[in-house]
Amino acid sequence: VGFDNKYVYCFSWLGRPVLQLPEDLVRVQEAVYRVRPDVIIETGIAHGGSLVFYAGLCRAMGHGRVIGIDVEIRPHNRAALEAHELFDLITLIEGSSVAAETVDCVRSLVAPGEKGFVVLDSNHTRDHVLAELHAYSPFVAVGSYLLAADGGIMTAAAGAPLAKPDWATNNPLHAIGQFLEGNTEFVRDQPSPVFNEGSITAGPSYWTGGWLRRVRTA
Repeated sequence: VGFDNKYVYCFSWLGRPVLQLPEDLVRVQEAVYRVRPDVIIETGIAHGGSLVFYAGLCRAMGHGRVIGIDVEIRPHNRAALEAHELFDLITLIEGSSVAAETVDCVRSLVAPGEKGFVVLDSNHTRDHVLAELHAYSPFVAVGSYLLAADGGIMTAAAGAPLAKPDWATNNPLHAIGQFLEGNTEFVRDQPSPVFNEGSITAGPSYWTGGWLRRVRTA
């Protein structure tokens, strides 16, 4: 019901639209605070609300910065981000997230040994996300996370009025399944709540099944 009524399209974070389920934002905040990454890399910018959200966490922790990547950064969104109070913690890269030159640009901005935390939230097709998983997994530090967003909601909403016919299989969760075949560096690991005195162990999320934790290097 929330998906069909575009529920996530009615929130903002510090002045920028943030197209995320509020519970997902709280949960990713818990993971970021636990990991305390040196750099948070997000593919898919849209209006920039998520970048501002992550930058705000970095400012509050006194540590970290954000790299945002999108195939098209619309001029009004770029202008709003560049004028934002937290833009000094944000670097924007315009280009396909899976293009070699884009990945090389990201690599030039991340020093060897820095602890990366990656969120994939651009094109959600299986093939694109699989290519992103291979391209951006090297930036993820042991103990940190790689999150492929929206696979859970795409699977659950398959067949709904606003969904595409192939969402049941053409989604990030299927990309993760392929990525993990023979991969011993990452495991599926939905972070558990830091605090929970209630009886609910799995709240509403668009990202269910999309969390990978790095457990070792090659």
